[in-house]
Amino acid sequence: MILDGRTIRIREFGPNDSLEEITTLLHEAYAKLAQLGFRYFATYQSPEQTKSRIDGQICLIGLVEERIIATVCYRSPANTKGTPWYDRPEVASFGQFGVHPAFQRNGLGGKLLEILEQIALRVGVEDLALDTAEGADHLIQFYERRGF
Repeated sequence: MILDGRTIRIREFGPNDSLEEITTLLHEAYAKLAQLGFRYFATYQSPEQTKSRIDGQICLIGLVEERIIATVCYRSPANTKGTPWYDRPEVASFGQFGVHPAFQRNGLGGKLLEILEQIALRVGVEDLALDTAEGADHLIQFYERRGF
């Protein structure tokens, strides 16, 4: 993907990638939401908590010149639980989704979701679910435009 003349590579988060860098990205991506009074876990999680949220998931990252600027984690149906909808065997979910503010509103988040949708289809998932805060209207509208 080319964005503002820069090449953005998307790949899975690997063992040599920095937990501190992905945690910092999440803090930056969610900072505006924190300023609006939302208390998303990604606004304050530690690198250890980031690792725990990545372990056992498919975690994608977007990179510009080896700098992590975006992320999202896909949770298989076996790792999607907590509500009657999420507990269904054909429902997968995603979370820990963030794009650095300098790269938001340019299609990168949508591209990450397209890749997640392809992963879900490949393994036979019928529904890809997520949750977000009531009142985060711009996020709700973003997800609704994508069919969530």
